[in-house]
Amino acid sequence: MTTMRVLGVAACLAMASGAAGQEPVEPASGVSIEVSPDRLTLGVGEKATLVATVRDAAGEIVDDAAVIYFSRARRSVGVSSDGEVEAFRPGDFTLVVLVPKDPDDDRRRPEARAETEVVVSVPQPPVERVTFTQVPPKFYVGTRPQLAVEVVDSIDERRTDVPVTFSTDGSRAVAVDSFGFLSLERAGTFEITATAEGVSDQLSIEVEPNPVTSLELQASVEHARTGDVVRFTARAKDARGLAVRGVPVQFGVGGQTSPTIIAAGAAVQVTDDGRFVAERSGIYTVVASTGLHSAARTVSIEPRDVGRDVEVVGRGKVLDRHSSDLWIWEGTDGRDYAITGTWGADGHSFVWDVTDPADIEKLHEVQVDARTINDVKVSEDGDIAVISREGASDRKNGIVVLGVGNPREGVPVLAEFTDQLTGGVHNVFISEDHVFALSAGRRYDVISIKDPSNPQRVGRFELGTPGHSVHDVWVSDGVAFSSNWTDGVVAVDVGGGGRGGTPEQPVELGRYAYPSGWNHAAFPYRSQSTGAFYLFAGDESFPYGGFSPQAGGAPSRAAGWIHVIDWSDWDDPREVARYQVPEAGSHNLWIEDDIMYVAFYNGGLRVVDVSGELMGDLYKQGREIAMFVPGDPEGFIANAPFVWGPQPYKGHVFFTDWNTGLWAVKLNPRSRPSRIIGEPQ
Repeated sequence: MTTMRVLGVAACLAMASGAAGQEPVEPASGVSIEVSPDRLTLGVGEKATLVATVRDAAGEIVDDAAVIYFSRARRSVGVSSDGEVEAFRPGDFTLVVLVPKDPDDDRRRPEARAETEVVVSVPQPPVERVTFTQVPPKFYVGTRPQLAVEVVDSIDERRTDVPVTFSTDGSRAVAVDSFGFLSLERAGTFEITATAEGVSDQLSIEVEPNPVTSLELQASVEHARTGDVVRFTARAKDARGLAVRGVPVQFGVGGQTSPTIIAAGAAVQVTDDGRFVAERSGIYTVVASTGLHSAARTVSIEPRDVGRDVEVVGRGKVLDRHSSDLWIWEGTDGRDYAITGTWGADGHSFVWDVTDPADIEKLHEVQVDARTINDVKVSEDGDIAVISREGASDRKNGIVVLGVGNPREGVPVLAEFTDQLTGGVHNVFISEDHVFALSAGRRYDVISIKDPSNPQRVGRFELGTPGHSVHDVWVSDGVAFSSNWTDGVVAVDVGGGGRGGTPEQPVELGRYAYPSGWNHAAFPYRSQSTGAFYLFAGDESFPYGGFSPQAGGAPSRAAGWIHVIDWSDWDDPREVARYQVPEAGSHNLWIEDDIMYVAFYNGGLRVVDVSGELMGDLYKQGREIAMFVPGDPEGFIANAPFVWGPQPYKGHVFFTDWNTGLWAVKLNPRSRPSRIIGEPQ
């Protein structure tokens, strides 16, 4: 094994700021701190300045005391180094103001000598407009069409938390309920009003006599598996047997689950356009109705039965520090290699020979001036690796370029690039001689490595939204997909999106945000079985108290899930499915051959069937092929599984675990109860 000290050894720093909550520190040595005002109410976009006063034991003001301002929700309320507060999003948030024990501690939240808190309340902006959307093309007597309404506030955000009331012009011939469903008793012209917070929109509808005399219902198949989407098509016809267009049809479903299932109910989903999916096996009848007419079809649903066993093949143990991400590749010498990073330690990356997964060999320890090597990536030709740096002693951080074509002969450092990347590089991606590197969690810079020894910045992309931030970026077929927390996933043309974008001049294609704001990672994938283009967007959240990074600490728990977004149209991304493990939260993921491999932190490695059309809850549909939860009593935190990132490669699945290092497993046909807990080797 070769140890390489590349750019000097950084002092071992403490854990990354914000990774774990701290208990308030009582004032020491008579030092106290007070802040004015001690509570703020700000509208979105408004600012205010805090004034901190530090006093000694005698109550005298200490003019030269260092003061740190820290936001516990910096994507919602920001605070500058001199105490200027800006509100970005509604809610109640907490700012921490402290006097650091060590004035030279450059962490965002250093250990405190004294501290206090300021609560910032940001009320919801007022509603600005209410608009009827997706108005049915026709209204017929005897039917119950539903009206949809969009509510937008003064900062142009779509609101789903504001109650909407509906009313009519007083005619007894038409009624509307609180959900927007109309009851149409006779023909005529009527006015419908939708109101939210005193703001209204009116819709005039023309109700026509109903020509429907019959309704037919067809199913795409009669037999399917749990998770398969069955399409029901309803056809309304008039007295001449001709199709009647625009007739609203409601679908309902009932059924009998398999007698082998001892449970009440059978979860199914049927949409207003007739798409049906079942989570349990059984026989189900779908009923379509419009006015006085109805029709029914029955389908049989069998268990999906995709389960397989997990076998541990080999390990590359890292027990004295945390491991971060990994990348597996074939070197130019034809052998297979892995590179893994480390977190919150002393800047090491490990290079492994994994040609024989049962006999993983550590070849090199590459050390750089950093606390954390969070991300590692390798070029498509297997010749160049890039590692990210955070917590450098000189604060330059940036990226390091390595030659990894033939690691058995060495891993030379080809270059480093730090220009304007001083805030720390958390994640990187390599695509066609370009590195996409995050900068201080605010943007990503595009760096050319056509000459690996002389990297050059050629472009960058940054959102302009208040409090914006970025966590990750993944590039596929000339489109960069960045994960931007509350701003969601943003798709950017960098050469393959069809809108003239290049690495030098990125062009935004579209974006999709979901309410939780936890968007942490994304993986674009075109389904092999259907051709549909999906974006799998992963959450990250720690509502139970955050990381427990110290050896001997308590195991950590995460929350969040995978959102499946149909992005066939850049202008119309639609969330269609989810994969949610109830007891754990997601981290990084990989999809190949219609199989998703996803790290679920304390929930271990999960392998999921994502073939076919996707709709509904994939976990409940029985699409999970396998799960594996690693454990080791000698781990950095003993028996505390915390799976970080997976990658399928040449018939095996490699993954890193935060507390135990590199693992290689393979999937075998199901022949016994699935192995749940990994046994140390």
